[in-house]
Amino acid sequence: MRDVLELALDDGSTLDIQRVRDPRAKRIKLSVDDRGARLTLPPRASLVAGERFVAAHLDWLTTQLRRHAPPPQAPLLPFSLSMLPLDGAERPLRWQQARFASLGPDPDDPAGLLFSFPPKATPAAAVRVVREFYLAHARAQVGSWLPSYLPGLPRPPRAFRFRPVRSQWGSLAPDGTVSLDLALVLARPSAFRYVLVHELCHLIEANHSKAFWAEVEARFPDWRAERDWLREYGGGVKARLRVLLDPGRAADLEQAAAALR
Repeated sequence: MRDVLELALDDGSTLDIQRVRDPRAKRIKLSVDDRGARLTLPPRASLVAGERFVAAHLDWLTTQLRRHAPPPQAPLLPFSLSMLPLDGAERPLRWQQARFASLGPDPDDPAGLLFSFPPKATPAAAVRVVREFYLAHARAQVGSWLPSYLPGLPRPPRAFRFRPVRSQWGSLAPDGTVSLDLALVLARPSAFRYVLVHELCHLIEANHSKAFWAEVEARFPDWRAERDWLREYGGGVKARLRVLLDPGRAADLEQAAAALR
């Protein structure tokens, strides 16, 4: 069962909370991420009990909603978007007409990026170029960091995979394949590097025991600061990537703009 609980706030506004009844849940749970608030109810919990639970945790809820509010991000409209997030910074984005689409460093601006793009190409084509650019950047980052962490591992990772992920930042498959959230290329590099070390240490300890964290500590002493940074800003980072890589949203806005011209 899925529905929406509309909560009236003291300032006269309302807050929509997704309400889900989960047969596996053992207790009422309230959670928040960049998509909003979610109330999970066990099979026998009443709707009234859920509403009381929300009311009792309203201060926590509003704090978490502010924390997870994503920063504004314009969709990827060709020849319109002027900044692109990369490595924890906003990179100036310059467009130029070209026969083939490509994205890379701007030779006229060491801090900027140059997007060469056919004038009649679609927003979906621009999204594909940005995705490939981010993938190449992620592979390059991991390739530059990995050699210093291989000594002491029982075996090297079998492969690396990058894709947008809703919740986790990384995971290790039983065959040794490391999966990493593509949104890490938008985070600051030290946070990206921490996630890499975290997953590599699971090759030694397949858990989160004290022994595991000791392995992380030995390889990345500042891991706590990066974990806290991801907890604080990670939701916004993930949300920005979703907006950038949503060709449907860019196409809808482009059609709306064309209709007004």
